[in-house]
Amino acid sequence: MVNAQEETDTFVKARASFEEMLCWLEGSESAALTHAELEDQVERRGREVQRLMLQDHLDLRCLREDRVRVVDAEGIVHANVEPDHGRCLSTVVGTVGVSRLAYRHLGASNLHPADAALNLPTELHSHGLRRLAAIESTRGSFDEASEAIERSTGVAVAKRQVESLTAAAATDVEDFYAERAPEPDASSDLMVVSVDGKGIVMRPDALREATARAASAAIPKLETRLSKGEKRYRKRMAEVGAVYDLCPVPRSAADVLASKHDAGASAPPAPKATGKWVTASVADDAAEVVTRVFDEAERRDPRHKRCWVALVDGNNHQIDRINAEAENRELKVTVLVDLIHVMEYIWGAAWCFFAQGDQAAEEWVRAKTLAVLEGNARDVAAGIRRRASTARLAKAKRKNADACATYLTNKAPYLDYPTALAAGWPVATGIIEGTCRYLVADRMDITGARWSVDGAEAVLKLRAVRSNGDFDEYWTFHLAREQQRVHESRYADGIIPLAA
Repeated sequence: MVNAQEETDTFVKARASFEEMLCWLEGSESAALTHAELEDQVERRGREVQRLMLQDHLDLRCLREDRVRVVDAEGIVHANVEPDHGRCLSTVVGTVGVSRLAYRHLGASNLHPADAALNLPTELHSHGLRRLAAIESTRGSFDEASEAIERSTGVAVAKRQVESLTAAAATDVEDFYAERAPEPDASSDLMVVSVDGKGIVMRPDALREATARAASAAIPKLETRLSKGEKRYRKRMAEVGAVYDLCPVPRSAADVLASKHDAGASAPPAPKATGKWVTASVADDAAEVVTRVFDEAERRDPRHKRCWVALVDGNNHQIDRINAEAENRELKVTVLVDLIHVMEYIWGAAWCFFAQGDQAAEEWVRAKTLAVLEGNARDVAAGIRRRASTARLAKAKRKNADACATYLTNKAPYLDYPTALAAGWPVATGIIEGTCRYLVADRMDITGARWSVDGAEAVLKLRAVRSNGDFDEYWTFHLAREQQRVHESRYADGIIPLAA
């Protein structure tokens, strides 16, 4: 049993440090400083006071720790108890020591119930530093994250350690989303799902097998740069998905392509997305990401009462996976190809018939796009081929015209814009395009970055969690999982015997 004097003595160092700081603030030295210099001094001295307070508290817990009966997960009683087993813990206020009882048994790992009470991590760095690493490494490079942590806490965490802490922080993201409770149905709203991909520059050993083979087989013509048509074969595709709600806004084809020169009333606004949720993975393939997207959508609409629309850029594999997932779940999902991608093909065809910069090309593209929006994609494709043939264009000259016609013909089943506009659905993939830019490009394309699969995956997951506004809730979930994984799993029936 610890007496009152021993408990009081544990905070002597913290009190002394605090009094020293107050005396300094009352003295002549501090009176001669500017406010900026005072801020620096108070911050530095204050950190040390906080560190000593934390250290004294941990020492007090050590003094108060009583012996208990400890049985490990194998049913072995750890009857040999040794005091004063210490370890270091690097925290947001500095490094402290944790001393506690060790429960031992020959041939088995030591158990420390006090560690479970504190939910200590296995590594040196605290969960507070892990949290900072998770936040800062999703904002900028790992080097910048290391600098930001030291700037805000005074604690030096090396780049490699920041990477490790970030990977550990992302461990439970998938389970977090898989276990979330369903939301109430909002049957008046439209459910939109969308998927896309964005390449990330990887380390050579992190490339997918096909890309690695292509890279090893490639023989560049020049030493210092790539020639036309050559590829570096250094990227791995990150699959990106989004789910969002939307209140339908019916529009006409003319509304979508309203020009600044058009007279009359302004067009109604495009449908506005709400409740956006995003995900991304460089480790999983498109099928797994599509499944994750459908899981989130079905969480919102478990009884399938709402109208579901899938927006894509025309990638056949993505369309196949969406259709397969919908069939497996007995869902009706309307797949629409992004209008902007369609227009890019039409613009490509336009330059087969018009000189660069010719304003007539713009009017021609607008007319063809309006025709597609009105449901005449196959007629537009036939007209483009016919014009190319009538003009007797050479094969190379008509290449983009033929590509556009083929695209419109092949994607015609997914170009039912008249139905989409009448129902008030979106017809462009701006949400997923923006998601690819924010989740992937803004962070992963930092100059000089080359990623491992694990490093890229961790950052993508955490950026998605932060983008979804779920980080605080996720962190609570993550700490609970750490408690179970690191501590509870080592004890019989997951029960940690803690003294009252």
